[in-house]
Amino acid sequence: MLMAAPNRLIQDRRSFIRSFTVQVCACIVLGSVVPTFFYFGGNAPFLQPGPIKHSLIASIIATIAAIFFARRVNIYPGVKQYGTVIPTFVSSFGIVAMGILALRIEYSIPVFGINAFWSTVIFLCFVGLDARSDDNVFYAVRGGRIERLGQMGLKTVPLREPILPTGQGAMIVADLHHDHGPDWEAMLARAALAGIPVFHFKQVYEAATGKVQVEHLSENSFGSLLPNMSFLRAKRVVDALLVLALAPLLLAPMLLVALFIKLESPGPALFRQYRSGYRGLPFKVAKFRTMRTESLSTSEDERRASAMTNDNDPRITRVGGFLRRTRIDELPQMWNILLGQMSWIGPRPEAVDLANWYRREIPFYDYRHIVRPGITGWAQVNQGHVTDLHDIDDKLQYDFYYIKNFSYWLDLLILARTAFVVLSGHGAR
Repeated sequence: MLMAAPNRLIQDRRSFIRSFTVQVCACIVLGSVVPTFFYFGGNAPFLQPGPIKHSLIASIIATIAAIFFARRVNIYPGVKQYGTVIPTFVSSFGIVAMGILALRIEYSIPVFGINAFWSTVIFLCFVGLDARSDDNVFYAVRGGRIERLGQMGLKTVPLREPILPTGQGAMIVADLHHDHGPDWEAMLARAALAGIPVFHFKQVYEAATGKVQVEHLSENSFGSLLPNMSFLRAKRVVDALLVLALAPLLLAPMLLVALFIKLESPGPALFRQYRSGYRGLPFKVAKFRTMRTESLSTSEDERRASAMTNDNDPRITRVGGFLRRTRIDELPQMWNILLGQMSWIGPRPEAVDLANWYRREIPFYDYRHIVRPGITGWAQVNQGHVTDLHDIDDKLQYDFYYIKNFSYWLDLLILARTAFVVLSGHGAR
């Protein structure tokens, strides 16, 4: 059975509007060259060596990088195309600007700023045209677990007879593990040969929801239980280097936060707790204390209840509430990252007593420990902080999606979403 990756076909179908070359050329010409030309009243000083030419070249580099990144992150589910454009263009032009300053290259702020604005506008026009031309239709073959798509709110058109669907954007989705009968199997084969995409229902579910329902512990991109090990090793190096780069800048603000915590309520500035970490090994996490200190619990049920944070929890202090909303309380975990116990991005490390409870109640829960836990992650930016068993099962599906699609592109998307979460306070408790 021939199947194509649903993410790419759903969000990146080949067309003139969606062509990377067309988008890059249009943004460079209309977003950089033309604005620079008109800014100087029809003259062309950007052809001569100097700050104008340097700014134009830098704008072109930033534009290409921004388009490439925006297209890459848009293959992931739950990504609003308009919502990724401005952050990616601002980030790309910002990084290029820092490179210009670091290399002490002459540049023109007006030219660079104007080009950044118009390149973003032109790409937003492409996104709008792309959204208007989206004509994908999913035709569902009945049988097996296909009904789950309806339960998830995904719109499908039922195929009542084994006849190939017609019309532009037609796609077929079926439970390919189900015995559909000879006529339906023959139709699916003809569809694949005719170039009509045929998807297993789980592919569509994952592409639409950003979750992975693991029913057999072989269901990842590599057909084994291990994620991308080369990326896992590279990620560990980048994590440590980023901590070493940020620690000198954050040390003074963190000391100030510790002082505020001590002034508001008695107790230590740092909260230490054993969490279930990489490969299921427990480790002691460090966070800024956001709650009032309380007596130690003795039984597992009491410790588990104490580890849960409820909405409007009365134990949270005023300073603690601010630290939680802005995620500043997580910064001391840089020490755990440096020790190799955590990563900047990964599944949330749960308290040992909670993890033991989830392990007993939820199948395959331990699989989330195959990568290092993180300060932020795919589940955190999509769902926020939860502790209820039903919500944890949902959260586990987000964690499995992250492990299955383990890559630096997904990490970059999570970082961009984390910035929004910090500004909005989404999911904080």
